[in-house]
Amino acid sequence: MSDYNQNPYGAPQQPPQPPPVPPQQPGYGYPNQAQPVQSGYPGQSGYSAQAPSAYPAQSSYPSAPPVQAYPAGGYAGPMQPSNGMGTAGLVCGIIGAVCSLLVFLWFFGLILGILGIIFGAVGRSKVTKGEATNRSAATTGIVLGIVALVLPVLWFAFFASLLGMGASL
Repeated sequence: MSDYNQNPYGAPQQPPQPPPVPPQQPGYGYPNQAQPVQSGYPGQSGYSAQAPSAYPAQSSYPSAPPVQAYPAGGYAGPMQPSNGMGTAGLVCGIIGAVCSLLVFLWFFGLILGILGIIFGAVGRSKVTKGEATNRSAATTGIVLGIVALVLPVLWFAFFASLLGMGASL
């Protein structure tokens, strides 16, 4: 006849034992931590039932690394727009137009006007390819670059006409 405490292989089964509890000193540990209960009843776990603690359980194992949404080198989401060229064209166009308005800075106005046209055109091409989102800034850079090129020509024509009128009197 087989005994109910033995498994089919003949070794007696032992009831599961609770893990050993390390001795704790008063004042250490987390509040609301389950404390061992001394009881003489077999089959009890040895821990009192309490509400879960607000603090994480103390463990000797290190915590797991944070979970990443995608593996390295994989899909990283939608590409950010590269609006730098359109913005550079706008800035060069604004500064070039202001410099061209001032007669003594006409040379800087010409250079910055040319750069504003170039950067604005590159920015517009990036917008048409879908790599940038600032079409209006790039277009404004082109227009102000053209204004920065035309203003020195108008200043020279104005001063040449003043000099021509003075010579004919």
